[in-house]
Amino acid sequence: MRVARCWYPLLLTHAIMLAIAVVSPSLSAQSAFPVSTDSITRRLMQRISALSADSMEGRRAGTDGSRRARRWIVAELTAIGAKPIGASFEQSVKLPTRAGADTLGANIIARIPGRRSGGRTIVLSAHYDHLGVRNGVVYNGADDDASGCIALLTIAERLLREPPDHDVILAFFDNEEGGMHGSRTFVANPPVPLARIAIDLSLDMISRQDGKALWVTGTAHYPFLQPIAADAASRATIAIRFGHESRTVTPGDDWTSSSDHAAFHSKGIPFLYLGVEDHPDYHQPGDDAEKIDPTFYRAAVEFSYNLLRVVDARLETFPSRTP
Repeated sequence: MRVARCWYPLLLTHAIMLAIAVVSPSLSAQSAFPVSTDSITRRLMQRISALSADSMEGRRAGTDGSRRARRWIVAELTAIGAKPIGASFEQSVKLPTRAGADTLGANIIARIPGRRSGGRTIVLSAHYDHLGVRNGVVYNGADDDASGCIALLTIAERLLREPPDHDVILAFFDNEEGGMHGSRTFVANPPVPLARIAIDLSLDMISRQDGKALWVTGTAHYPFLQPIAADAASRATIAIRFGHESRTVTPGDDWTSSSDHAAFHSKGIPFLYLGVEDHPDYHQPGDDAEKIDPTFYRAAVEFSYNLLRVVDARLETFPSRTP
């Protein structure tokens, strides 16, 4: 879910980012997704095509399509070896009363244990719901936000092979489009104490290259995250821009409250939000998998993975937070 917005011209070139970045020794030991292995891109596109297929009926919260998408995500998590935090992957979410929809949805929550498990925790989040079927037309939501969900699955596979230092919670939120009820439920009933959650990395709309860049929002609110994000951006193969979080921008162009990271921010939990600017198919039935540039999408996923690794390496340097 995002509001209309314009281009916000704050571009950090690779030279500038390299100048301000402090490269983490532990990150340098981590290899990026193999550039020569095209099977990774094919897998990304296969998965996003499945989650945004017509059979998912637009994944509107409280519908059969939403439940079908939920089962698909849980099956993928199970197949890669991810585990729930408790007895189930699902966290119940109360939905508002709407015609043709149930009043009970669910977040999907998994945990990847870190080498130093039990301390500070990273939340990596995306929302799996979209707009459903309107007047017989399916709104598939490939970019919004099947793209974030598939990125979570892809990153999870890598983390299971090469464990992070800190615990990572994967959160696939329900009903972001209808009022962010999933993320609000999560912070109200967290699977670990809120004091342990160090940051939310929120991925929402990361696969379309219409604007030729992926944006990072959050560093203006949490300046200590600027060199961390710039470090990861210095190795990105796509343009990474910072902004969309100032009171001076055009009304509607501030993304601080535009997606599920807002629930964490309201609790004082730092966030970094990754997304592209609105494109002609935003909240339209044309938001389909075939509109995605596979090269851009894969590079966005790789940047997201590298960003998580830098965050993980520097998590113990984060300022203390009063619960």
